[in-house]
Amino acid sequence: MMRELRRFLIGRPLHNTELAHERLPKWKALSIFSSDALSSVAYGPEQIMLVLAAGQILAYGYIGPTAISILMLLGIVAISYVQVAKANPGGGGAYAVAKKNLGELPALIAAASIFADYVLTAAVSVSAGTAAIVSAFPALIGKEVTIDLCILFGILMLINLRGVRESSNAFVYPTYAFLLGILCLLLTGIYQAVTQSGAILPQESLARQQLDWGMMFLILRAFANGCSSMTGIEAIADSVPMFKSPEARNAVTTTYWMAGILGFMFSGITFLILGHHILPIESVTALSQLAESIFGRTPLYFYIQVTTMLVLYLAANTAYNGLPILLSIVARDGYMPRYLAVRGERLTYSNGIILLTIAAAFLIVGYHGNTDNLISLYAIGVFVSFTIAQSGMIVHWRRERPRGWQLRVIVNGLGACVTGLVVLIITITKFSHGAWIILVFIPVMIYVFKQIKAHYNDMAEQLHLPLAELDTIKPVARRKNTVIVPVSSPTRVVFETIEYAKTIGDNLIALHIASDDESAARVAAKWKCWDPGVELVTIQSPYRLVMQPLLNYIEEMEEKKAPEDYITVIIPEFETKRWWHRLLHNQTGWILRTVLILKDNVIVTTIPYHLQK
Repeated sequence: MMRELRRFLIGRPLHNTELAHERLPKWKALSIFSSDALSSVAYGPEQIMLVLAAGQILAYGYIGPTAISILMLLGIVAISYVQVAKANPGGGGAYAVAKKNLGELPALIAAASIFADYVLTAAVSVSAGTAAIVSAFPALIGKEVTIDLCILFGILMLINLRGVRESSNAFVYPTYAFLLGILCLLLTGIYQAVTQSGAILPQESLARQQLDWGMMFLILRAFANGCSSMTGIEAIADSVPMFKSPEARNAVTTTYWMAGILGFMFSGITFLILGHHILPIESVTALSQLAESIFGRTPLYFYIQVTTMLVLYLAANTAYNGLPILLSIVARDGYMPRYLAVRGERLTYSNGIILLTIAAAFLIVGYHGNTDNLISLYAIGVFVSFTIAQSGMIVHWRRERPRGWQLRVIVNGLGACVTGLVVLIITITKFSHGAWIILVFIPVMIYVFKQIKAHYNDMAEQLHLPLAELDTIKPVARRKNTVIVPVSSPTRVVFETIEYAKTIGDNLIALHIASDDESAARVAAKWKCWDPGVELVTIQSPYRLVMQPLLNYIEEMEEKKAPEDYITVIIPEFETKRWWHRLLHNQTGWILRTVLILKDNVIVTTIPYHLQK
């Protein structure tokens, strides 16, 4: 029953050869990887207005200059990230750049920053999407957190667990529907502003108090809040391998498309906010006020609100496409649990998807689904990663020195300086509003990364099997007992298990389940080099299933043996020194033991190897 339900919700397993079909063309990639940046126009310009219109302070006239400075920053960051995508076709974004060019600590800072940013992207986008629909239907006020969690677990997580192709098919059309709605809004609003009899911008929208230190701090805080529109730009550089060939070129083109569309929408909505002198109204977004002012409560108004809601929910999908890939790269380097680097049955990094969902849900519940409170934590993490990425690219170009490298150094150098300045501005202006949490979170994550790496290093040291220590063990004859030893890779714990197995049976089989030819060849080569005198049986499992092929093999052996004979399955397993180390490893041995213990005439035992560190 559970298996049928799983197949219904997630779908059939995909073969390894189907991975190529999961890659995206540019027009689909734009909706998948740019939805966070593009949808940010629903709250980015509003965040500038909320600060500068607070308390009836005459600061409204500074909205325009603040928005222009953000547009200039957008251009610098977009051009800089084009360089990142070109230089790192394997993906990984700021983390990959820093690891390659700056060393371990900057890479871990980048990884922690991007982790925080992607989790906040999911939480903020879902909360903002709910805010958009609540603005149109006030009867939903008070149910925001429930709606957020239903969207997060019931739609975003499930669709992404089904695979990239499924999520792109489900989410591509709402993005373009949103872009169409915003285009209609901008063109109609600009036409009304130009053709009206009065001034294009009302005088009250141009009012400015004299610029002093207090006003400068307020403007900088508005700038920091408006920089939330910049999040998501790194998603394309993080996910270059997900594009169709040529991957890097397609990623670069999509980055330019994204930056151009975002810049046009951001500037247009800011202009209309000034033109209509939009002021904060509780439980009503600025975009909702604009749409109602321009179209009235017509079907076009509700179309914009519904598509805004959909694209904001979709914007969370940027995190679902970017973070699991990044976590897989970090996990392969040993800084995160290794099961985050393993693709699931649908060729997605399913463990990373689940981790992201739980983390985003924790934030939504903790902040009661309030978008303004969540945005207070936003942007600092992504601009830290921006700065590290641009600094790493400077080192890259100076080392590689390709044609025109001096200009590229200037571009990335300017990007590093500007984004570093933005980090300083965000830290100072938003410190007491929640930025301090991210400044604490990043060092904590770095500590966690290093502890995980230390554990894996200690484990590798203890499980290493030097050939000089291998002795030829004569088999101890035993009748009517077939001994099967599941082997993931030849390690010290497997060596100890084989030694024991030889003492209890003469028909000894080492069984390896391989997900692809490369891993099969690698294990076979190690086994041949070791040569324990035991046959290694390899079963190909192109769907990456381990348990079912092993159980099928045992059932075949049961059919061949005499009724009075037995089958013994000996499971090699290491025991970690600390309880939390166990969370960093899969539970295949425990699951296999639980399943096999229910079988008749199959003896199951475990050979534990206790790690000392």
